[in-house]
Amino acid sequence: MTAIDYINFAVAILTIALGLMGWLAPRWTMEQLDMQAGPTNMAYTEVSAASGCLFVGLGLGAMLIDQPLAWVVVGLAYAGAATGRVTSIFRDNAASRQSWTFFGCEAALAAWLILANIGGV
Repeated sequence: MTAIDYINFAVAILTIALGLMGWLAPRWTMEQLDMQAGPTNMAYTEVSAASGCLFVGLGLGAMLIDQPLAWVVVGLAYAGAATGRVTSIFRDNAASRQSWTFFGCEAALAAWLILANIGGV
């Protein structure tokens, strides 16, 4: 295994761990994200799905496939998250240390996964 492989797998494990928190602890995740449920509690299912199992599946899928294109796809997912976050920061006047930190992490993971693996596609 190369250094790129080790870092890819570390990112996948991080992705899975974050996804598990969103899936299995949606209330805690929502507290960290400054979110609250409405009258139907739909927010819990949304966090479990979109901030939870989606990322578990992405991480596991990339690890199982273990091909450059799979890692690039995970990078594109992080790039999409970073794009949505920075758009909201400006559009919704949602700038905060936490928002910018999350954006930075998402952008960094996206850049790594795409740039480190694009040559093998």
